Amino acid sequence: MTISCVDLFCGAGGLTHGFVKEGLPVVAGIDLDAACRYPYEKNNNSVFLERDVSELEPEEIEALFGEAEIRVLAGCAPCQPFSTYSQRYELDRNDRWGLLYEFARLAEGTLPEVITMENVPSVQKHEVFHDFVSDLKKLDYHVWYSVVDSTHYGVPQTRKRLVLLASQYGPIKMIEKTHEKPRTVKQVIGRLKPIAAGESSERDKLHVSATLSEINLKRIRASKPGGTWRDWPKKLVADCHKEGSGKTYPSVYGRMEWDKPAPTMTTQCYGYGNGRFGHPEQDRAISLREAAVIQGFPRDYKFIERGASVEFRTLGRMIGNAVPVGLGQAIAKSIKAHLEEYELIC
Repeated sequence: MTISCVDLFCGAGGLTHGFVKEGLPVVAGIDLDAACRYPYEKNNNSVFLERDVSELEPEEIEALFGEAEIRVLAGCAPCQPFSTYSQRYELDRNDRWGLLYEFARLAEGTLPEVITMENVPSVQKHEVFHDFVSDLKKLDYHVWYSVVDSTHYGVPQTRKRLVLLASQYGPIKMIEKTHEKPRTVKQVIGRLKPIAAGESSERDKLHVSATLSEINLKRIRASKPGGTWRDWPKKLVADCHKEGSGKTYPSVYGRMEWDKPAPTMTTQCYGYGNGRFGHPEQDRAISLREAAVIQGFPRDYKFIERGASVEFRTLGRMIGNAVPVGLGQAIAKSIKAHLEEYELIC
């Protein structure tokens, strides 16, 4: 039977690329971030639609699916509203978290055979998520969801995510873990060319690291893999960390460790002071390419056109917000295993 997938909130294509690698065709990705068009279309042989999902009509999604017999609607609504940080604030039902209601609206309007959604684990604490699940069950979907450890699926970073799978055919679930041992930082970026802070590779513009101030150069030289700013001489410790509140944030200004997975990649992963994003041995933060590789993107995944300038903030946003490719591939494997179980594909 023919299969067609549409990826809502597709970003630069992490989930889509995982699907493509697993042989599930994605006909279109939809996102409001115009910067994502080039990497999405260049690397995935798919169409990028720059649209606000809240303004999409079900008929438009139906047109994208075409005549496919098995339709898969996938997506990861922006996770920032559901983050631990955001939970301290009052969240308006009509704010960005309401995009999950839009996902439900499009699902109800198109009734695809399979639905998948990925988000941060804390999304479960919000009414909108339980409304989403309830709506799917009312539409007679079999719904499974759980928090999964991305390292179990070959992602070389400590990234736990909630994955939801729903099917009209019958019970569906995530496949068992594919990796007994986590992949490490050294396995994925150990062979990239050494560069200095503020330097870029001649062959790969994305293999570029942010510049460091003189004080931060001293700090990273005083840092050890897996250590914290607490290891530094007192003269290097930032004033904010001397305060009571600052002492509770030991993981900033840290180096990664070669023999362990990386920390969760964020939109600020190129900044040494934004987390444990220091290179294990070179005196710099990880490069944009290294961050992308840790997210599972192939070394040759193209993020910008030839001759375009490297914008750290824009590229950091695209890379950090992406669904890790390995997790996307595991989700695709799970969908394929489910369809094979019901003898819909072979």
